[in-house]
Formats: sequence, structure tokens, C-alpha cells
Amino acid sequence: MTDKKKPDPARVAFLRSLPVEVKETITGEEAALFMSGAEIPESLFLKITGYLEESND
Repeated sequence: MTDKKKPDPARVAFLRSLPVEVKETITGEEAALFMSGAEIPESLFLKITGYLEESND
């Protein structure tokens, strides 16, 4: 049995939707942290900031 959290499907879909040139710059560790729902590492945030939608609830 593992304690690993399942990846968030919405976050996985978001990463898959990124342009290839952006995906090539994302490390495995950054992707794993992002998909697990953890806080987004600053290095990854800087790479994807132009692709994030702002939430104005």
C-alpha cells in the first residue's frame, strides 16, 4: 500500500494542454508536485504563468 496521492485530473489535463516548448522546460519534480495538488514551485509558476486563468469568484 502506498501513501501517494492520486494526481488531480484537472492539473494533469492542464499540463498536457501546454505547448510542447513549455512542457520541455518542466522538470519531473515540478510536474509531480503540481499534479499532486501541492503548492506550485516558483520555478514552475514562472514557466506557466501566462497559461493560468485568473479566478475572479
